[in-house]
Amino acid sequence: MARSTDPLVVGRVIGDVIDLFVPSVDMAVYYGTKQVTNGCEIKPSLTVNRPNVQIAGRFYDNSLYTLVMTDPDAPSPSEPNLREWIHWLVTDIPGATDPSQGRELLAYMGPRPPIGIHRYVYALFKQQGPMVMVMPPQQRNNFSTRAFAAHYGLGLPVAAVYFNAQKEPGTRKR
Repeated sequence: MARSTDPLVVGRVIGDVIDLFVPSVDMAVYYGTKQVTNGCEIKPSLTVNRPNVQIAGRFYDNSLYTLVMTDPDAPSPSEPNLREWIHWLVTDIPGATDPSQGRELLAYMGPRPPIGIHRYVYALFKQQGPMVMVMPPQQRNNFSTRAFAAHYGLGLPVAAVYFNAQKEPGTRKR
C-alpha cells in the first residue's frame, strides 16, 4: 500500500473529513476480493456486508486503534447538510488484527447513496490506551470525525482510504 495522502487531498477527504497527516500504519479494506483504493468506485450492492479490514502491526505490540467510516456527502454531494453520516465505529482494535477483534460501538451500515456520487471514508486512529468512556453517537447524521478524534484525544489519523459509490439503477419489471 502506498503511503501517500495526495489522493486524499485531490478527493477532498483531507479538508472535508480529516486534516493533513503522515500515514504511519498500513490498512487494507476489502469488499469480497475488491480492495478499496483511493477514489475507486464500488457498487453499493457489493458493500451490504461489512468489509474485511486488515490493520498492520506486530502481535507483541500493544497498540490499539479506532476505525471510523463516514459519508461526507450525505444526503447529496451538492448539499451535504447531513455531513458526515457515520456508517461504522469500532474502538480498541489490536494492531495486526481486524475490527472483529475490537469493540463495535456503532454497527456497520452499508452505503446507500440516494443521489450523486458519494465518498465513503475509512479513517484509522492510534489510541493512547483503551477507550473506556466512549459513548456511541446518538444519531448517524452530522457526525464529525475530526471532533470525535479531538474529544477522545486520538490526534491525527495514522491511515485513511476512501471509495466512491452511487445509486445503482433499479431493475424495472414491465
